[in-house]
Amino acid sequence: MKIVSTNVYVGPNLFAHFRVIRHILDLGELEHWPTGRLGESFIETLLETLPGLHEHGCSYKEPGGFVRRLRDDEGTWMGHVMEHVAIELQNVAGSSVTYGRTRSIDGQPGFYNMVFEYKDEAVGRGSSALAMKFLLSLLPAEIKVDGRPEADWVFEEERDRFIRYAQSRALGPSTASLVDAAEERGIPWIRLNRYSLVQFGHGKYQQRIQATTTGHTGNIAVELAGDKEETNEILRDLGLPVPEQRVVRREGDAVRAAKRIGFPVVLKPLDGNHGRGVSINLKTDEEVVTGFKKAMDHGRTVIVESYIEGFDHRLLVVNGELVAAAKREPGHVVGDGKHTVEQLVDIVNEDPRRGVGHEKVLTRLEFDHQAERLLGKIGYDKDTVPEQDEVVYLRSTANLSTGGTALDVTDVIHPDNREMAIRAINAIGLDIGGVDFLTNDISLSHREAGGAICEVNAGPGFRMHVAPSEGTPRDVAGPVIDMLFPADSPTRVPIAAVTGTNGKTTTSRMLSHILKMTGFTVGMTSTDGVYIDGKLTVSGDMTGPTSAHMILRDPSVDAAVMETARGGMLRSGLGYRRCNVAACLNVTADHLGMRGIDTLEQLAEIKRVPIEIAKDAAILNADDPLCLQMADYTEAERLCYVTMNPAHALVKQHIRAGGEAFVLEQALNGHMIAIYDGEAHTPLLWTHLIPATIEGRAMHNVQNAMFAAALAYNMGISIEDIRHGLRTFDSTFFQAPGRTNIYDEHPFKVILDYAHNAAAVKAICSLVDRFDVEGRKIIVLAAPGDRRDEDIREIAGIAAGHFDHFICRRDDNTRGRGPDEVAVMLKDKLLEEGIQSDAIEVIPDEQEATTRGLELANTGDLVLVLGDNVKRTWKQIIYFNSGAHVEETGTKLPVTIELPETDDFTFDSNLEIISDERGVRIAREEND
Repeated sequence: MKIVSTNVYVGPNLFAHFRVIRHILDLGELEHWPTGRLGESFIETLLETLPGLHEHGCSYKEPGGFVRRLRDDEGTWMGHVMEHVAIELQNVAGSSVTYGRTRSIDGQPGFYNMVFEYKDEAVGRGSSALAMKFLLSLLPAEIKVDGRPEADWVFEEERDRFIRYAQSRALGPSTASLVDAAEERGIPWIRLNRYSLVQFGHGKYQQRIQATTTGHTGNIAVELAGDKEETNEILRDLGLPVPEQRVVRREGDAVRAAKRIGFPVVLKPLDGNHGRGVSINLKTDEEVVTGFKKAMDHGRTVIVESYIEGFDHRLLVVNGELVAAAKREPGHVVGDGKHTVEQLVDIVNEDPRRGVGHEKVLTRLEFDHQAERLLGKIGYDKDTVPEQDEVVYLRSTANLSTGGTALDVTDVIHPDNREMAIRAINAIGLDIGGVDFLTNDISLSHREAGGAICEVNAGPGFRMHVAPSEGTPRDVAGPVIDMLFPADSPTRVPIAAVTGTNGKTTTSRMLSHILKMTGFTVGMTSTDGVYIDGKLTVSGDMTGPTSAHMILRDPSVDAAVMETARGGMLRSGLGYRRCNVAACLNVTADHLGMRGIDTLEQLAEIKRVPIEIAKDAAILNADDPLCLQMADYTEAERLCYVTMNPAHALVKQHIRAGGEAFVLEQALNGHMIAIYDGEAHTPLLWTHLIPATIEGRAMHNVQNAMFAAALAYNMGISIEDIRHGLRTFDSTFFQAPGRTNIYDEHPFKVILDYAHNAAAVKAICSLVDRFDVEGRKIIVLAAPGDRRDEDIREIAGIAAGHFDHFICRRDDNTRGRGPDEVAVMLKDKLLEEGIQSDAIEVIPDEQEATTRGLELANTGDLVLVLGDNVKRTWKQIIYFNSGAHVEETGTKLPVTIELPETDDFTFDSNLEIISDERGVRIAREEND
C-alpha cells in the first residue's frame, strides 16, 4: 500500500466545503485483503489500540457504525480503514475532525480516493503517514507488502511523538477559544504564521491577535505589565494591595532585601512568566541564595517580595469588565496511605482529562528535578508513601502547563475584589489583562481578609477559564471578539467569485472597474496577476487560494473580485469559505484529460464549487445547460439568470415567478441589456455604448458585460454606477491585456487575443466576421501544448473557414510537446479542411510568427494574433515598422511625404529615412 499523490485543500473544494487532504492510494496486494479476510485478531488489536474508533459513525451515521463496517461479511478495505485511523489520530492529538470519505477509482482496480478532514496541514499529513505505518504493522506476516515498519517499532511511542508534534503546531487553547468565538459569530479568520498570530475579518475590516494580545493592546501597557517593579509601584500609588518588594542584581543584596522585608519571601525574575524561576515561602538565607540562582537563570534582575499567605487566584479583565475568576493550585498528589509519591503521579496521569501539553483540559504531571527538590524540602522522595488525604505539592507555582488545576470562582468573587482587579488592569492600560491575586478567601473583600496582587499579566491564558478542572466553564473569548467587532460592525469585504471556461478575466476586470468607479478599493485575482486598486502587485496566473489570501489580508481592500480557475480548485480548493456572489459564465471543453477531469460534466462539477458557497446570489448562464443545472446546488438567497435569448422559456418562467434575470433584448436601434427583478423591468444599456463590445460586434464581450453588471447589481451597486462603469471600460491593452485588443495605427487592423480553446477561438472568429475587411484576413494560430490532440485539431478546424492566410505556431512552453508538434498538427487539420498549402505557414516561434503575420499585411488587411506572451506580442504589434516597404530587388517605392511646417528634420543621403522627435507620416501611393 502506498500514497500515489496528495492534494491539500485549504478551502471549499470538489470533496467538501472545508479543509481536507486527498490521497490517491494504491492498495497493491491489500486490494485482496479486506478486513473480513484479515480476521477478528486484526480488528480487535486495531480497536484496543485506538478505542476512539468505536465512536466513529461512518456511513451508518451513529456511534459504532465504523465497527459494523469492519465486521460486515466481507468487511471493508484498507484505504477506508486508513481514513478512519488518520481521523482518530488527529482527535487523539487534540484536533477535532470527523469527516472522511474513501471511494475506489473507476477503471483503476486497487486505486482509491481517500479524503479526510484536517486542521493543520502538517498534522494531517503526519496522521495519514502514521496511520499507514500502524496498519502495516498489524498485518499478518504472510501478506507481502512494502513499507512494513521494523520489528522494534512501537506504535505508542510514535503516537506520543505525533501528539507532541501536533501540539507544537496547534493553536494554543487561548487562541483556539478566540477562533471558536469568531466562528460562532460568523467572522472569518486566517492564521498568519505557525504560532498564534491570527487575523479576524477581511481586508480593511481585519483585526489581529497574538494569543490574547490584540492589535489594540498598547505597547507601553505590555512593557509595564512585564516590569514587575513598575507594576508594583503603580498599583501601590493607587492604594491597591501589593506585597512589599525590592529589586536586586546580586546574591548578597537578595539576602539583605529578604531580611529587610522579613521572612518568608518570594524570589522571581523581574520579567519572567509562566512561573519560571519563581521560588516561594523562603525562610532562610540559604533558601534565598538558592532561589536567587534559580531566578537568575531566567533574567538578570530579581525581585524579592514579601510572601503573602493565601490561594493563588487569576482574575481576568476584558475591556474594563471582569469576565472570569479562577482559583489555581499547583500540581500535586493526594496520599492514600498505600502508594508512593511516584505511583500517585502515575495514578493522577490516568485521569482521561490529562494529556500531553495543551492536548486536554489538564496537563500530565511530570516527576522531575523540581518535584524532587520540593519533596526534599519536606524530607520526602519519590518512594515516600504519604498519609491518607495528605496533599503533596510537586510544583511551587499553579500554572496549568505544569500540571496545576483550576477551580472556577467567578460567581463567588467579592465585588471589592472585582473592582480591585478592574482598577489594576485599567491602571496598567491593558485591554485584556490577568491579575494574580493571593487571598485565603476570594469571596471576602481584600479590605477584610487581606491578600495582595502579586502580578499583572498582559496576554493572559484563557485555558483555566475555558476549561477549568472544576466549576463552570466561562466564555472569556466572546467578550474579546465583541470588543474587537462591536455589534453591527462589518467583518467581511464583499467577495465576488467569477468562474467558467471563457471570459473570466474580462468579466473580473469589468466588475473591478465598476466597483472602483463606485469608490471601492478593489483587490482582484486573475490569470494576469493580483491587482490592488488597479495596480499589479504580483504577476502571473494568480487564480488560486494563495492569491485569494493576498487580497483578503490586504488592509486597504474593501471589495474582492476573485477569478476562479479550475486548476486552483483542483489543486488546493478556494481560499475563502464563502463568497457573496458567484457567477459561472460557461462550461466548454478546455483542459480535458488533465487531473482526472475527462468530461464536460466533471468540469462543470468543479466549476460549481463557487456557486455552492455563494451566500447572496448565484448568477448562471441560462444559455448553457451545464450552468443551468448548477441552480439545483446553490444555497444563495437569490438566483439570477443571464441569457442572450429573450425568448428563453425557463428564464421567462423564472421572471414570471418574480425571479431575477439579465436579458439581451433586440430593438430597432440594436441590442439592449435589460434587468428583470421581481415586477421591475429596467433597461440598462445599449450594447454599442459599451466600448469593450466594439460597437456591439464582440458578442462574447456583450455577454461578459451582462455578467459583470449582474454581479455588481447583486453586490448592491446602483444601476447608474453600473452604466458608468461599463461605458468607461474598454478593451484596450491597458484595461484588458490580451482580451480583444485592437490596434488601428497601422494601415491594417491588428487584433490580439488570448483565445486558447475552441469556444474562445470561435468567439473571436465570429467577431472578425463582423468587421468589414477590404483586404485579406490573416491569423497567427496557436494552441496550448497540454490540450488533447482533438482539442488542438478542433481549434484549427474552427479557424479554417474565416481566414485567407494561416501562420501556425506553438507557445514558448511546449508543455511536453515537440518543438513544432502543435504547429504541424494545426497545419495538418487546416489541410484536411481544404485550405491550400500555399496559404499555410509553419513558424513555431511566437515572436517570429507574429512578425511574419505583420509583414504579410497590406493596407486594408486584418491580422488576428492569438497570443500567449501577450505583453511581448503587444509590443511587437505597436512597434512594428509599417512604413514604405523595400522590395528584395532594392527598387525604391514612390512615396509622398507630408512635411509639417518645421525645418527640424533629418534625412539620410538617399531620402530613405525621415525622422524627427514627433515622427513623420509616410503615405504610400495606391500602386506601390
